[in-house]
Amino acid sequence: MTRFARLAAPLDRLDPGLPLFARIIFAAVLLRYFWASALTKVGDGPFGLFTPSTGAYAQIFPRQFEAAGYDTAQLGLFHWAVVTAGTWAEFLLPLAIVLGLFTRIAALGMIGFVAVQSLTDLYGHGGIAHAETLGALFDRAPDGVILDQRLLWAYLLVVLVVKGGGWLSADRLIAGNAPSARPAAPRPAP
Repeated sequence: MTRFARLAAPLDRLDPGLPLFARIIFAAVLLRYFWASALTKVGDGPFGLFTPSTGAYAQIFPRQFEAAGYDTAQLGLFHWAVVTAGTWAEFLLPLAIVLGLFTRIAALGMIGFVAVQSLTDLYGHGGIAHAETLGALFDRAPDGVILDQRLLWAYLLVVLVVKGGGWLSADRLIAGNAPSARPAAPRPAP
């Protein structure tokens, strides 16, 4: 074993903790962002989760909502379903990731959500006309909201798609294969 390999060996053992660390980073950086955004989409009253706010339509369907004269009654069932599903997804998918519940599916859903969010920001809200919002890859400025920032979000989520929820997750509890409960793998005969 080379000297570098011996020095790196403790880092290799951290690999099982990578999904947990990714979920903690997600909770620290993105959970409140998505929940605050979702709260702006909830309508008034006890059935607010089923009656999205007018702001929800303005955020998700900006051009169609403007064309409808900012009147939700002019939009159809499709628009209501997308806005309602998007609002619920913005609450439930981040929660599932933090809990490690259906982690791979939730992370994949969040990647799709971030992609749709980014496309809406670029084309629906006119962000494509603003170079500082779009950003650019392989430049010296890492602060573009769309290409730079959201690409990092997507990478964090890809780690969870590939690795799952990790050893401390609801997925592990549901599967019943906590580290101490897992039987040892059979050894091949000599």
